[in-house]
Parts: sequence; structure tokens; C-alpha cells
Amino acid sequence: MKRFENKTVVITGASKQGGVGASTAKLFHDEGAQVLMLDLDEENGKQLQKVIGEGTLFLKCNVADEDSVKTCFEQGSEAFGTIDYLVNNAGILGYTPVHETSLAQWNKIMGVNITGQFLCAKYAIPSMIHQKKGAIINVGSAQSFMSQQKVAPYVTSKTAVLGLTRSIAVDYAPYIRCNSVCPSTIDTPMLQWALEQSPDPEAVLEECLDMHLLKRIAKPEEVAELIAFLCSDAAANITGQSFRSDGGIGILIDGSKQD
Repeated sequence: MKRFENKTVVITGASKQGGVGASTAKLFHDEGAQVLMLDLDEENGKQLQKVIGEGTLFLKCNVADEDSVKTCFEQGSEAFGTIDYLVNNAGILGYTPVHETSLAQWNKIMGVNITGQFLCAKYAIPSMIHQKKGAIINVGSAQSFMSQQKVAPYVTSKTAVLGLTRSIAVDYAPYIRCNSVCPSTIDTPMLQWALEQSPDPEAVLEECLDMHLLKRIAKPEEVAELIAFLCSDAAANITGQSFRSDGGIGILIDGSKQD
């Protein structure tokens, strides 16, 4: 039997093929789930719905706006019934130091990356309470634990994901589990966008590879597999935890080496 037969999952940030959200949607669908995909990018989202096929529904959603989230969850419930899993994947990034970051930019990043997770959890949890079972995955980042330069709003929002995850796990035990998945560099459209911000993308990519102990950039399907595992019954004893899928980034102390 497929892991998620007769179950429904809601995935945010699920529009662009090649992204973590799209890869997660495909995996859950392959494992028998009905999939509600939420994103602002309606054109790519509708296309993804066609690619994955029957049993999926894409709805345009601004996760930072409560009315938008509420409406999408109501429509999703009408289409699929109960909600069994929520994957809070939507996220955005920007590069500016603190003194050059506008309040509007700060609010935009915080709105999507953390307020959006709160709002989606708020409207998914009642269905899970009703059926006395559910799982929520909040997507954080390796930068929930460390920081690049010039990414204060992003780092702050992704660090907050850890606290939200613990709080949901505590408040809704024993029936609802909540964990976070924290990737580092993933081969997604967001990575390509980030590289294009540099005058020398190849050099930045090489530097990025060197930071990871495994000397490789992970595929979005690898993150999707971890998300699916944490939602599955195989992870029934895991809640309130944060899991780094990061290729070992940030654990090596540079210095003299001994062979």
C-alpha cells in the first residue's frame, strides 16, 4: 500500500518545476495522496497541476495574507475533505545589509517566510484536531543555525521557524506532530536566481560547493524524501525536531589539518 493512500497534503510554494515544493507534490502524489498546491505563481502552478495530473489542485494564494489563506483552505477542504498533512515550504530571499534593508522588504520576507507558516498552520490544524491525527512540516534553512552576510530578514525568519515548530508540537500533542526540515543549497530555481545576483556566478557556485562537506549541491527530490518520511507513520515518534539536510555545511572548523 502506498504511504499516503486516501490522505490529503497541502504544500505551499508549489508552482515551479524543479523546486522543493513541486518535487514534494510529485512524491506525495506518487505515494497516493491528494495534493493541494498553493503559490502566487498561477501560470506555473496550473501547469504543474497538469503535469502531475488527477488528484491535484492548484490555488493561487498569498500565504502572507490571512483572507487569501483562509479562502484557499476552505476551497481545498471542499475539494478533498480533511487535511492530513501540511508542508510549509513557501519562502523568499533578499540580499541587503541591515542598514540598507527597507521596512517594506523586511516585512515582505517575514510575511512569506514566517507569518505564512503561522497562517497556514492556523487553518490546517482544525481539520487535524477533528480527526485526532496530522503532521506539519515547516521548511527552515541551514541558515536557521548560521548566517551568510546581508540576509538579516531571511535568517531571522528562518530562525523563527524553529520556534514555531516547537510551539506547534507542544500545543497540539499527542495527535499532531510538527517538525522542521532545514536544507542548505538546493538545485532549484531559487539557487539560479541567487547565482545571477553575482557578477561571477561560477565562482560563487564553486565556493558554495566547497562549503559543503559532501562537495555537491543536493537535488530537491532529496529534501522531498525527508519531508515525506517525517509525515509518514515511520516517523510516528518524532515531533518538535529540526532536521538539517545540508551536506555537512558549517560543521568543519578550518585550520591546520593532519593527515
